[in-house]
Amino acid sequence: MTGQCTFCRLAKKEAPASYIYEDKEVIAFLDMNPINEGHTLVIPKNHYKNIYEIPEEKVAHLFRIVKKVTYAVKKGVNAEGISIIQNNEKAAGQIVFHLHVHIIPRYGKPKSCRPREKCESSELDTVAAKIRQFI
Repeated sequence: MTGQCTFCRLAKKEAPASYIYEDKEVIAFLDMNPINEGHTLVIPKNHYKNIYEIPEEKVAHLFRIVKKVTYAVKKGVNAEGISIIQNNEKAAGQIVFHLHVHIIPRYGKPKSCRPREKCESSELDTVAAKIRQFI
């Protein structure tokens, strides 16, 4: 599946993104169409369609990194709260069929370049730098 999967290409850094974190199994980057400033996606580098396919030890590592990145996102963008969302299958709202976890900063009012519209890479890179300092 790696040839056509957008997230597999991002995991291999074959597509541009504002990367926040990377280790041998997991990578985190900013959502190009953020709900709010700092909206981050954390994915396993290996392709798993959804949570049902990933081995338990791999999902445990994934969520350890989600926790670590969540802290950095909260501090980096001064979020008042954080939503962590992970959708499985079309009926649940999964659009990209590569397991991923959304870390969505929440504020009293929206704080985004343009909610759910594609942001400029320079805007995302600036936000990513703010977050990376807390990893």
